[in-house]
Amino acid sequence: MSEMTNPISEGHHGGDDRGQQDVKRALRRGALSLGGFILLLAICLFLPAGSLAWLPGWVFLATYLVLTITAIWYLWRTNPDVVVARSTYRRRGQTAAQSVILVVLLVSFVGMFPVAALDAGRFHWSGVPLWLTLVGYLLLLFGMAGNVWVLSVNKFAEPSVRIQTERSQKLVDTGPYAIVRHPLYTTAFFLVGGIPLALGSYWAFVPAALGAAAVVVRTALEDHMLQNELAGYKEYAGRVRYRLIPGIW
Repeated sequence: MSEMTNPISEGHHGGDDRGQQDVKRALRRGALSLGGFILLLAICLFLPAGSLAWLPGWVFLATYLVLTITAIWYLWRTNPDVVVARSTYRRRGQTAAQSVILVVLLVSFVGMFPVAALDAGRFHWSGVPLWLTLVGYLLLLFGMAGNVWVLSVNKFAEPSVRIQTERSQKLVDTGPYAIVRHPLYTTAFFLVGGIPLALGSYWAFVPAALGAAAVVVRTALEDHMLQNELAGYKEYAGRVRYRLIPGIW
């Protein structure tokens, strides 16, 4: 089941030189991608805030970096296939609509940071209380932990939406997939709910809401594709009724 922060099965173990090369390339891409993304977040936070002395920005950046590195370390030990798969975005088999939705998701996610910085770092429009900021960090932690849980059981969870025929993709229905059909997208709601609060900005919920809407559309399109193309998915959908939120949808 191909499903969103942020990265060897039998084919990558042993003396397989090609597999080892794939692993090394994935690690290099992952390190460069994480470094570049943290730099992008720093620019999006401190440039709009107008100061490198904005402490909440540094606290968030450090927390996000530690959580991400911990997640990658854990996944590399438990399900390295998914780290390799998520290190590269593959357009082959991806529809134009899904490509557009992915762009919207990325723009809305990154857009939360300059909006929050302008709000909480420069103009102080929101005035989010400390206890609500702490709630934001709890949501962020819960979202990241849920993300790791999903990725630890699904080696096919790459960024693109397609049937991975070259990897003999199979249905995954264990762990969080026994609760909802697209749990990786469910965790995204905790992230986009927690990040604005952690940064102390109500205004950052505007791009967050756009991202949440894009997640719903992406889920609907992906679910339709999986029902038509992935063996066993229709029966699975009959057992696990809800796509994102148990009891609602």
